[in-house]
Amino acid sequence: MIVADVIQKVQLVEGQFSPDQAAQVVISLLDQKINFHKLNRLSMWIGNHDLDTEYTDIRIKELEIEKQVAKELVKEAKASGSNLRINGT
Repeated sequence: MIVADVIQKVQLVEGQFSPDQAAQVVISLLDQKINFHKLNRLSMWIGNHDLDTEYTDIRIKELEIEKQVAKELVKEAKASGSNLRINGT
């Protein structure tokens, strides 16, 4: 039997954005990822109250840190009058 890996890239967002537009795109995406992990953790916990959720907890914290980094970047871009280029694959 032949098994082949299929890799497909999806271009989620690409382009140059004003700071407000960039914030809306990036913060919304990060919020969705955070919510996904929170719901996944809850779903797993409902099935097994003794389940170790350390990986998910760490991932949520990492995403929350990235969200703060993104907010700071947007703040700096606004202050300097710059646009932001996003290439999210």
